[in-house]
Amino acid sequence: MLTSKLDPFLKRFEELELLLSNPDIINDISKMTVLSKEQKNLQPIVLKAKEYLKTLQNIEENKILINDCDLGELAKEELKTLEELKPKLEEELKILLIPKDPNDERNIFLEIRAGTGGDEASLFVGDLVKAYARYAENRGYKLEIVSSSEGSAGGFKEIIMLVKGIGAYSRLKYEGGTHRVQRIPQTESQGRVHTSAITVAVMPEVDDIEIQINPNELKIDVMRSSGHGGQSVNTTDSAVRITHIPTGIVVVNQDGKSQHKNKESAMKVLKARLYERQESQRLALESQARKSQVGSGDRSERIRTYNFPQNRISDHRINLTLYRLDAIMQDGLFDEIIEPLITHYQAQSLQKENL
Repeated sequence: MLTSKLDPFLKRFEELELLLSNPDIINDISKMTVLSKEQKNLQPIVLKAKEYLKTLQNIEENKILINDCDLGELAKEELKTLEELKPKLEEELKILLIPKDPNDERNIFLEIRAGTGGDEASLFVGDLVKAYARYAENRGYKLEIVSSSEGSAGGFKEIIMLVKGIGAYSRLKYEGGTHRVQRIPQTESQGRVHTSAITVAVMPEVDDIEIQINPNELKIDVMRSSGHGGQSVNTTDSAVRITHIPTGIVVVNQDGKSQHKNKESAMKVLKARLYERQESQRLALESQARKSQVGSGDRSERIRTYNFPQNRISDHRINLTLYRLDAIMQDGLFDEIIEPLITHYQAQSLQKENL
């Protein structure tokens, strides 16, 4: 029964209120921070649970009053309103009861790489970067380019962006995978449609305390930054390449003029990649259903096709097709795809949790 599932949340919230008024806790900043965060996370479900329980109580009270000579008609009207409200509150509570992805509130690193298709793939990376930038602006997120490697004909061979904003991971985690593009390249004289592909990886930004790296396991090289064709773009050794010896993960950053800042940015990306690796290993031990719920960011899975001649965008995971590719790309309207994805994965979670 739904009420029994709510009891632990209500009891824990009461416990937290008592703990947070304890002088010993108040004087311990670290404990205070952890408990306050837990209380904040519980608040939405507790408030909704209290509203739901109050609604159930009012329903029972009005059922008794129906036969009252003076209050019977008023009770009937109120009962009708309460009976309509009850299922709505139940659905909202079921969504709130779904186990939260611990990464949902984090900032993210969005890594986009050109795959098959040569210059056309690099050009599409550039187009997708612009579309994601508009999406970030729509959501009130801030976007920073951490590192990039430009394509010979434009666009990017590879780019890593930091997307800052509460809930950035919860929205963009579904973008991880292979994105296929079908369109007529500018260099195509006979008007033939070419197919190319790019990969997107979504990595949550992590705190230093979560991923600790042994400095002895790092190989750090410095070099001069290079631009198109390998030419030097500055005269100092500001570019940084960090190799994590145990895993073989390599991160290169040359976008900044400062070696120190490039090293700092490269370390952040390295920690995100190590965290992603750690999470992937953890998810691999769990059921395939759970893995799909949280969005693994698996680059090998073809998730979406962008067909420009037909103005069509298709997400293959949920069989969604929209004939609004131009508007979605131009205005960054990815919520038209992300919202149905969230609904789909919530439905899977509800089924799994028997809610």
